[in-house]
Amino acid sequence: MITFLGRQSKPFLLSLSLLLVLLIGLADYLAGPDISLLIFFMLPIFLAVWFVGKGAGLFISILSVAMWTAIALNSTHHYAHPAIPIFNIVARLAFLLIFANILSSLKKVLEHEQELARTDYLTGVANRRYFYELAGMEIKRAHRHGRPFSVAYMDIDDFKEVNDRQGHSAGDLLLRTVTAGIKSDVRSIDTITRLGGDEFAILMPETSSEAARAVVTRIQQNLQRVVRRHDWPVTFSIGVATWTTPPATVDELVKRADALMYSVKSSGKNRIGHQVFDEPVTAA
Repeated sequence: MITFLGRQSKPFLLSLSLLLVLLIGLADYLAGPDISLLIFFMLPIFLAVWFVGKGAGLFISILSVAMWTAIALNSTHHYAHPAIPIFNIVARLAFLLIFANILSSLKKVLEHEQELARTDYLTGVANRRYFYELAGMEIKRAHRHGRPFSVAYMDIDDFKEVNDRQGHSAGDLLLRTVTAGIKSDVRSIDTITRLGGDEFAILMPETSSEAARAVVTRIQQNLQRVVRRHDWPVTFSIGVATWTTPPATVDELVKRADALMYSVKSSGKNRIGHQVFDEPVTAA
């Protein structure tokens, strides 16, 4: 249910929240003053906060209390003291607003934890787990729309030499610098991933073989300039795989791209190997 609601548009979900407020208000009116349905107003507030935003949740909270107030004013119930209805209004409003704020804070915490689970701690880019998730989504999208996509697998040649001679802090700086260099040459819809160690992947949706090769060539040239400025004795071996017909699984995608990158390394390093689905590998 949560997954289904998460795929719906915000206007639809806000409209659903408003409808629930009206239905619960009607039920509250029919139930009479002896039965409180306040707790049921938490459902539309949850929908609004979780799927639309905190502001929408606060609005639904206020609307819920306004609905209850309108029902109370039109009832024939007599209170022992004239201040009791005012107290009830304030108490209900405070309760629902606090609920909306707590729910919003909880959502932020969960989103932060989810982000940490998907992010490489050192470089701040996607980790292997998130790459598999996004690659799976891209394969499904390619099946639906028939558009090509490309994946670049990159290995930093002689990275171990930097770690051994200059220390792990220099190696970490190199990884972060490489990440920043790649970011400057890709689109916002592309995903940079640190697969582990000194290996990176770039997922490029709706990218043809020509466009992918142009992007990766630019990335390699830019990174070469960057590492020369730092006197790092490294180069970059990159395998670029383009699928005009998507692979059946993410494992197949990874296997092909990884094999292509290692074929580049074994042929002399510091090269770009490119393969379009089931066509011969080319190297330059």
